[in-house]
Amino acid sequence: MANPAKHNDPFDSLDDLDDEFVDYKAKMAVEDDFASLDNPYAADAPARDPFADDFDEPDAFDAPAQRQAFTPPPQRESTPRDLAQRDLGLHAAMASHEDIGAISIPRIAIHFFPDNETSLAACDTAALDRRMSRAQCLVKRGGIMEAIETYRHEPTPSLIFVESKAHGRDLLDQLGQLAEVCDANTKVVVVGAHNDISLYRELIRQGVSEYMVSPVQPMQLIKTIAGLFNDPETPFVGRTIAFVGARGGAGSSSIAHNFAYNLSEHMQSNTVIVDYDLPFGTAGLDFNQDPLQGMADALNEPDRLDSVLLDRMLTKCTERLSLFSSPAALDQDYTADQETYDEVTRKIRSAAPFIVMDLPHVWTPWLKSNLIAADVVVIVATPDLASLRNAKNIIDLLKPYRPNDSAPKLVLNQMDMPGRPEIPVKDFTAALGVEPAALIPFDAKLFGQASNNGQMIAECGPTSKVAESLVQLTSHISGRNPEPKTKKSSSFLANLFKK
Repeated sequence: MANPAKHNDPFDSLDDLDDEFVDYKAKMAVEDDFASLDNPYAADAPARDPFADDFDEPDAFDAPAQRQAFTPPPQRESTPRDLAQRDLGLHAAMASHEDIGAISIPRIAIHFFPDNETSLAACDTAALDRRMSRAQCLVKRGGIMEAIETYRHEPTPSLIFVESKAHGRDLLDQLGQLAEVCDANTKVVVVGAHNDISLYRELIRQGVSEYMVSPVQPMQLIKTIAGLFNDPETPFVGRTIAFVGARGGAGSSSIAHNFAYNLSEHMQSNTVIVDYDLPFGTAGLDFNQDPLQGMADALNEPDRLDSVLLDRMLTKCTERLSLFSSPAALDQDYTADQETYDEVTRKIRSAAPFIVMDLPHVWTPWLKSNLIAADVVVIVATPDLASLRNAKNIIDLLKPYRPNDSAPKLVLNQMDMPGRPEIPVKDFTAALGVEPAALIPFDAKLFGQASNNGQMIAECGPTSKVAESLVQLTSHISGRNPEPKTKKSSSFLANLFKK
């Protein structure tokens, strides 16, 4: 039921941690002991056709009134065993407790909307499980109607659990309302009170990722998430955004790092920066982090790079932003071939919904391959002849390799530099056939202060024109708007003391 009014961002961001949400990263760690939850829930016998009262014709659901709102699960031919398992509680016959112990949930945002105390306790326990350590979980009681109201003003995460006591037409109407405020690629799991195979089939046909029968257990919730995001046939893949400079000194790395910071903090999306400039990378300096051998070690032994090792190699800059840094050292030669770079890049894509690739100003087979394979290519240029020539060469090169993708995004950096002749924006874009996604004004003092302090522009000059341009660039590429900052209402006594 993809909503055309929404963008197609496959991975959405984490919402504001307001007072109604529970922040599980701030809670105390609990023991990972679900011994009392090993017994699967024995579902009731299937109920009658939930739509018998509302529809007389068996094909009534083929009416165009209902649109497919959510990301449907991968379709395959159902076996009798599959249908039997779904009839008997839908998830009670899933993998055993031991089978799920080796997996972990990827870096995604998960929101739970339970509707009663039992479900609330199950969501709380599941969110604190060790397998969910990389995910960011929020629980808000109120069921599906609370979810509808919440997402009228906030972006949706990667996965939503909603509980509803409604049945038949009422449940479909509620899901239709949720579809209007839900991003197209958000996965939705419905927890309901009715164990009916016809209801299950209709919800799956409408695009719901899974249907569970209440009461649910914590391990059932975790198994459901694992099934949606750890399917070997459809592995979790993040969206790659490659930044490359049209010439040396264009500021591609600075723009990439600020873009990633805005994406994680303003858009609240889990993001990983990958610094591909092994000898001279500046990502560690820009975020005031000690450079690790992460990228170099991964390229030296790509076969050993799994999710566990990748987590150890990542440097956490903020709650939602991680850095896969380069060693920035000249004590070794970096001679990895294109296949090695491709394998490491493919594995890094499973780390987060957004992967920002900071590519150096060189031309090698692996860099060309990364540009061709990236979901979005951003060319950072300055308004001079060398940048114009090189940007045009890159655009012309990528065009035959990416016939079904949008043209590279153009960022004109260091605009209006005092005393420097510049090619007018109109002439620059006319020669390339690409409109600029952002015009970043020249501000040597602000960029220098941010670089020396190991901070981003949004931290040093949040109200500057540069910061505003960078936020607009992030919104343009991600297709999202920044999270609104709620103003705290001043009390009468506070206003009185100000006087």
